[in-house]
Formats: sequence, structure tokens, C-alpha cells
Amino acid sequence: MATIDFPQHSEDHNGFYNAFETGSSSFVMNPLAQHPPRTPRTSSAPVYHPNESKEEPDEDVELEEPVLQKAQLRVRQEEVWREMFVTSNGRDKAFKIIQYSLKVYLLFHVSVASSRLWRRSTRPPWEREFVRRLNSTVDGFSFTRKCLLLFNWLGPLTAILAQESDPFSSEKSRSKQPKQQPKPFVHTLMHAPPPVLLELVHAISDDVFTFSKLGLFGKRTGDRAGRFSDWCWLIATLVGLVENGVERQMIGNLQHQVESRLYTESMASASANSKSAASKYDEKELGRLQKQDYWLQITRWKLLMDLVFVSYDVFKIQRAREPIKTFSGLAAALLSAAKLYDRHKATLLKAASLSI
Repeated sequence: MATIDFPQHSEDHNGFYNAFETGSSSFVMNPLAQHPPRTPRTSSAPVYHPNESKEEPDEDVELEEPVLQKAQLRVRQEEVWREMFVTSNGRDKAFKIIQYSLKVYLLFHVSVASSRLWRRSTRPPWEREFVRRLNSTVDGFSFTRKCLLLFNWLGPLTAILAQESDPFSSEKSRSKQPKQQPKPFVHTLMHAPPPVLLELVHAISDDVFTFSKLGLFGKRTGDRAGRFSDWCWLIATLVGLVENGVERQMIGNLQHQVESRLYTESMASASANSKSAASKYDEKELGRLQKQDYWLQITRWKLLMDLVFVSYDVFKIQRAREPIKTFSGLAAALLSAAKLYDRHKATLLKAASLSI
């Protein structure tokens, strides 16, 4: 049976969407409050996070231990996988894991076949056909993932237009006129947040690259769009690493404050048989901060893998190109899939706890 050979291309240019997958929120405290909260919560103002599902659970909502245990008994792994694969982002992660797992196998297969122990003058016909089919499958998964991410520019475009029509924006609150004429679209783009604007231009260039593979645009146009997409991915990854470092530093400071309070309270109530309500709250808060720091570390490693991957394409590095890109791509796929799985699991646990 003949196979369809998908067009070859360097690699997927959709890493930008993963770079901002867990958009970092800044901690905000009320300076006018007489007693600010011990642990500053994230701002409740609507902030746009690219590639973030609307069903993402609120991390500040913590379930009680008895309720959490009952909810875990109701939520099965199959349900989490089902909810994950319903979204295009979940299918993209699954296809990416399969794609790079096959590339790892092909990498080892070529290394073993070319070694002195297994080297042969002629390879069996079935082996050549098997390797050719696996290469075609890898290209097919890569092309399918590109098609799954088409029209992702609608997300940032909607956010930009919604920000312009927001009646609570600071620009409109300062205006004394009851009605304002709609501003030009170019003016709206110029006043858009840089991360959202970067995602918009990246998604458009990524779509141009995909349409060139479909034959709608020429090869030269597609190659230029692909290079521009790689640069956007590189910039977004660097920005994500900076934001991740700042957020981890803030989480570390908050952990140190909570641990200091726990130590002080434990020394003050050393003779007491039961823990105070403040100690129980601090222990719960410390666990929440440690969980946030854990996923921030996962995000950091994922961004580092993306940085290694895209650097080979942007700077055209040839030394150990295929092995490093293959393993970094597989590692990034596993880390992002783990984050997405935990997000959908938290959503199902929260929904199950409401019926308990």
C-alpha cells in the first residue's frame, strides 16, 4: 500500500504557544489595607494568557482533604485523558510525544545499524521500507500538528479588540466624554501589550508557513515566514524564562516568610498539645506555595528545552543537531503534557467536589 509523503520541513514552529502556556501572574497587595494578607494573592483582574484554557481551575481554591480524597475516587485517569484530548492543544501534545518518540527510535536505529557490530554490506528490503514508513509517519505527525494550530491568531486578536472595548480600561475612565468614536485598528494594535502582539504576529507567520506547505503560498514566502516564526519563538522563550525567574523568586520569598512564621509559632506553642488555627493555615499555605514552585520549575525546564531546540534553527547550529533537537523536543513534549494533564485533572476534581 502506497504511503503519502508529507512535505519535509525543518521542525515545528509552534513552540511559542507553549512558551506562554502558563502565563505568569504578578502578585498584588492592597497598600491601603490596614492588615494586608500574609500571602499576596494573584490579581483578580482579567489578564489575557495565551493558549490558556477557559476551564483552567483557580489555583487559589484549595479543596479540603476529605473532599479531595472523595473527589479523587470519582475521577478516573481515562476521564482526564478524554478531557485532555478533546482540545486541540491536548491532541497536539499527544501527537508531539508520538512524533519525537519515533524520532528517538530512528536515531537509535541508525546508530546501531551503522555500528561495527551490526554493520552489513546490504540491508534487508523490509528494514529499508520500515524506516521509510517511520520517517513518513514522523513527517505526517509534524504536518498534522501544524494544521491543528491553524487560526491561533484569533485568540490574541480577540484579546486586543476586547481590551479596546473594555469600559473599565484606564484610558476610558479618564475621558470626560460620554461617547467616543471607535479608534482605528492600527491604533489598537500599537497600544496592545507586547506579549499579545508578539503572539499575534507569530501565529500569522506560522499560518503562512503552514499554508505554504499546503501549496497556497510559494516556498520562498513559506521559508521567510518560518524563519520569522522561529525568531518570535526565541524571543517569547527568553521572555518566559525571565518571567519565570521573577515569579520563582517571589514564591521563594513567600515560602521563607511562611516558614519563619511556622517556626515562631511552633516555638511559642511548644508546650501546647494542639496546633493553632494560624499554624494550620500556614502549613496549608506552605503546601500551596511549594506546589506552585514545583510547577514553575517544570515550566522552567520546558522553556529551557524550547530554547535549546529553537536556537539550533535560528542560529543554524549543525553540531549534534539531530540528537539534541530530538531529545529536547521529546522532553519539552513530556513536560508540557504533564502540565496539561494536571490542569485538566484539577478541573475534574473541582467539578467532582461540587457534587459531594
